Amino acid sequence: MNHFGRMFLGLCAGAAIACAPRLQPLGGAIAPTVLPRAELPRGSARLLFRWELQDADMLTRGEGAARTTWPDSARLDFFLAGGLGGGAAILIGSALRLPPGADDFARRLIPPPPLLWAALGRLAVPAERDTSARVDGDTLRADIGAPTAWRATFVRDTLRRLERIADGRVVESVDRRAADGRVRYQLEPNRRRLDLFISRTEPSAFDQSIWIFP
Repeated sequence: MNHFGRMFLGLCAGAAIACAPRLQPLGGAIAPTVLPRAELPRGSARLLFRWELQDADMLTRGEGAARTTWPDSARLDFFLAGGLGGGAAILIGSALRLPPGADDFARRLIPPPPLLWAALGRLAVPAERDTSARVDGDTLRADIGAPTAWRATFVRDTLRRLERIADGRVVESVDRRAADGRVRYQLEPNRRRLDLFISRTEPSAFDQSIWIFP
């Protein structure tokens, strides 16, 4: 790609970020910056869910399952309604793998690793040099990085929301606060939204072969 092509893409990215909502200042009383340990459940578990993906004018839906093993391994499988396709991802630590030949639709189903971890209740953002936190009742909000790169919201010891910040704006987020068990990933500049409606979480044992795509 030539210089003008790179400059054009940079301008488009900047314009998209400018459409994202501004990060609001932290409210509440100053709090210690030791954050709750938001982790996967000990042992292994399986989560069953329905999902809906809203991307531009397209709405698709289906069913899925997530399998997790403490402390840092997860596999998610998405099945498109009608059995016509889907997607999958294996996440171990910060390494995300998709099946060989994954198409663009399958890639749109999978948030980046820190936000995918947040959807499963685990805080795993890149290390940053500074953190500030404030508390309001049972809610703790922490800005991570200087300038802020992430904002994490906890209710008591549970991760409820993670936002990725660029140029002072919220460009991506995961929200786990819905009372109906819904988890929502949102990519603001593209208006892309993925909802997971978790119906059941249960302890489960599974073969080590799930961590390898054929």
